[in-house]
Amino acid sequence: MTLTLGQALDQLLEQINTKSQADPSTSYTAKLIGQGTAHCAKKLGEEGVELALALVSGSATDVAHEAADLLYHFGVALASRGISGPDVVGVIVARIGRSGLEEKASRTPS
Repeated sequence: MTLTLGQALDQLLEQINTKSQADPSTSYTAKLIGQGTAHCAKKLGEEGVELALALVSGSATDVAHEAADLLYHFGVALASRGISGPDVVGVIVARIGRSGLEEKASRTPS
């Protein structure tokens, strides 16, 4: 089966949503979410660092594996806050066609 990255990410987010409701003793996803958003954010940060290091000195296979890990923990972190894929897609769609510099300048400080 060949999927686009978007299709695979959609399926991953659906799977995370389903597994988040499972028993934490049998689901790593449910266990992570049960430990709270701060824990999920920490794991996401760790995976980001691992991907950054793989980009610098790892093989292409290492980079792909770390990127997949990062996307999984990204999904878990979103789920821990009740943020859906469509929530993120809406922001991405709104940014399409805008320069990155223009988009950054339009943000209001939070």
